[in-house]
This record gives sequence, C-alpha cells and structure tokens, in this order.
Amino acid sequence: MGPTRGSKSKKKSTTTLSTPPLIHSQPSDWWHDFSKRFHGDLKKSTDSQSFESMFKMSTKTFDYITSFVNEEMMAGNKNYIDLNGNQLNLYDMVGVALRRLGSGDSLSTVGTSLNLHQTTVAGLTKRFVDALVEKTHSHIYWPSTELEMEDIKSKFEKIGGLPNCCGAIGTTHILMRLLNVECSTNAWCDRENNQSMVLSAIVDPTLRFRDISGGWPGSLTDEYIFKESAFLELCKDGVRLNGKQRELSEGNEIHEYIVGNSGFPLLKWMLTPYQGDQLGDYEMKFNEMFFKTQMVTNEAFVKLKENWKILKGELWRPDKNRLPLIITACCILHNILIDMEDEVQETLVFSGGHDLDYRPVFCNADDDQVGAVLREKICRYLSFRENDGMHHSSAA
Repeated sequence: MGPTRGSKSKKKSTTTLSTPPLIHSQPSDWWHDFSKRFHGDLKKSTDSQSFESMFKMSTKTFDYITSFVNEEMMAGNKNYIDLNGNQLNLYDMVGVALRRLGSGDSLSTVGTSLNLHQTTVAGLTKRFVDALVEKTHSHIYWPSTELEMEDIKSKFEKIGGLPNCCGAIGTTHILMRLLNVECSTNAWCDRENNQSMVLSAIVDPTLRFRDISGGWPGSLTDEYIFKESAFLELCKDGVRLNGKQRELSEGNEIHEYIVGNSGFPLLKWMLTPYQGDQLGDYEMKFNEMFFKTQMVTNEAFVKLKENWKILKGELWRPDKNRLPLIITACCILHNILIDMEDEVQETLVFSGGHDLDYRPVFCNADDDQVGAVLREKICRYLSFRENDGMHHSSAA
C-alpha cells in the first residue's frame, strides 16, 4: 500500500466536522468490570485515576470516540471474548484498541494485561483503525470557509508575526524493524540508517493536523515527498492556498502559503527560512520569527507520539500495508482530543522533540523565484513594522 493521501477525484469537495449522535452513556459498571482485567499498578488507583492513566482522556471523549466508531465496530455480528469466555461489549472493544495504540505495548503484552488472547487484541485494533480511517475527513480536513481560514492566519500571526500564513508542514519518522528480505532495496533505510516510514503533515496553530500523508519510505526526502503530494497538486489546480490575499502596503499584496523547514523547497506556496552564514540582521530576524511559526509541527508530532506510543517506539516487523492506516488513525485521534477540548489532555505536559537523533536536512533545489519574492516581501514588511514600532517607542 502506498502513502495515504487524498485522491484526485475528491479534491474539489469540501469536508466539515461532523459529530455523530452520542449513544447512551457508558454503563456505570463498565469501567469497574473492565478494570478488573488489569494486572499491575493500575489496580491500586482510584477509578478516575486508572481510567485517565490508561487512556489519557476524559470519559466524555471516550464516549464520543465510542459513538464515532459504533456502527463499524458492531457490524457483521462478530463476537469477541476474553480468556474466560466472557463476551466483550462495544466499550470493551474500544478500550482494548485504545490501549494498544496508546501504550505501544506488544499484542502479547496488551493481551496478558487485559486477559485476552493476542489475536483478539489484533482483531479489535484492526477493526477500530479501519472504523476511524473510514471517517478520516470528519476530523482531518482543510478549512472550507474564509472565516475559519482567517482565524488560522490570525493565530499564526500572533505566534510568529508572519502574515497570511495558512499552515506549517513537517515530517516525522515512524521507526520499524523489518524482516531481512524486506530490507534488500534499502528504500526503508533513512538518512540515520534507521528503518522507518515517514508521516508528512500540515499543522494549524492549535496543533491540529489539517492535511496528512503517511506511508512514505524513510529514504525519501522532505522535498521529494512534498513535490509528489496530493496537496501540491491541489495548490497547482487552484483548489488550495487560493484564498484571500493580504495587503502589506498600498499595491503590495501577498497570497496564501504554508511554511516548512530547510528540508523543503522554496516555492510559490511554500515559505522556507533563509540559509547561509552571511545573513543580514533583518534576514536573521525573519528566521527567528519563522521558526516560532514552524515550531507548531514539532509540538504536534511530540503530542501525537506521546499520546499514541505505538508510533513512538520501534515497531517489530509491522505490516507495511497496514501501518499507514494506523498512522492515519492516530492522527484522527490526535485531532479528536483537540476538537473535544479534552480536560485531561490539558493537564498533561508534552515536552522535548521528535526524531531527536536526526540531523537537520537542507534542500539543494534552486529557489523558486515567486517564492523568493514572497519571502522578500514578508521580510521587508516585518523589518518595516519593527522599525516603525521602534520609532513610535522612541517618540513616546
């Protein structure tokens, strides 16, 4: 299976958040019965503490997710049982799948901890992932209204000062340990000699994923992945980044764009930082403000991997056809936690970085002239604004 991305036939459609009607609240005794399966320290915690420790979300968010996948999880009348022969209900099934994705533990470890056979854990996780992916566009979608996009631009400008910015793009590596026969082509061997699969994502100021493309072999560069992406095709066709222009001064307007680090090419739709050791003061100031904006990708990937640890560790001989779907499902769950404004998430601290052992990459492609002009316009705008602010400050 190749990278998961939007198909060209659907690119002119717009997608908005759809909220499924909540099924009845989880039975009052569900968590009590489910927690009896625990082995280890969670058994010693209170009900609310153990629930939040296991799932890193509120019961409200859990109920929403259960409602979201209800129809697909219950289809086909397939019964799942534990090792004692007890049938699992919908909440059990969702809880098992969330535990597998959230802990990153092996199928065997999750099964042992919850009194289940590992094949049951695998089957439930597959069913849950497929249910989420089937509804990807309910939670991962490009803004469909000018009002929503203007809100994103405004928040980005408050972060780093860049005007008319619509998103920040970045990539992260999902580490794998493949069979020897799968390593023969070195396609999955990345620049740090790890076997990995790449996730590329465009992030908004709230750390929400707005566009994802997962499943790329680790050997591919950020430049290659973006130039082959469905997102760039949509930009070329005038479907994306074709919204309201921003007037910087009289007769001086700039179009919409996203930002990416130095591994990406400077293009009409993609702004990258200045490179080199001989940068002027304003160029360095531009880079400083640029990096503040681009940092949302790092924060989003850290949060993604900390919440869904199946993507953080090294996956042992994964099915490369299934892994892009698992990546997509975790990105959907990431967005659901944001969309639900989950109060448990707000108490958690996410710090550090992703791909910590990876050296920075620099794109060697020639700068696109339209992109270079866009960057220069914004650099001058920021320098003028800074000088104007200093002037007013001195006058005061």
